[in-house]
Amino acid sequence: MASADRTAFDERLTVPLWWWPIALLVASGLAVEIGLGVPGLVTWLPFTILLPATVALLWWAGRIRVRVDAEEFRVDDARLPLECVGTVEVLRDSRVRDALSAQLHPLAFVIQRPWVRSAVRVEVVDDEDPTPYWIVSTRRPERLRDALTRAETDSDSPRREPSSSARS
Repeated sequence: MASADRTAFDERLTVPLWWWPIALLVASGLAVEIGLGVPGLVTWLPFTILLPATVALLWWAGRIRVRVDAEEFRVDDARLPLECVGTVEVLRDSRVRDALSAQLHPLAFVIQRPWVRSAVRVEVVDDEDPTPYWIVSTRRPERLRDALTRAETDSDSPRREPSSSARS
């Protein structure tokens, strides 16, 4: 797709870097315990299983990508056309907790990572979509809000008008 090459926002929700040495240290300690505790087991075998498994788990936990391009808002495999983006609200700390607790609509789309303390709440203005809004973790919520707002206003001419404003 040539039109999707213009990316206004791109972020991967990776785990913090300091998790890597701690997780590998814990996995190594567990491998030592298993190797010493099981008689007749080759001592390197737990390391060859646990260390790659730890790396794979950390990579998997941080695999989610948040993108805004010329046509849509993407979070992992989910896609929301920009013409369906309504108001975009920045959430930080306690507002994220509140939005994810009793206030959360049961049909809302949520991608939340506990190591990311901010998020955006994006209203969905498509009458055919039962999802009222998306809540998506991001380390740069203002930039994501601006990218969604800018991308929506840039793409207004060939598309139908959104039914609500994209600024909060």
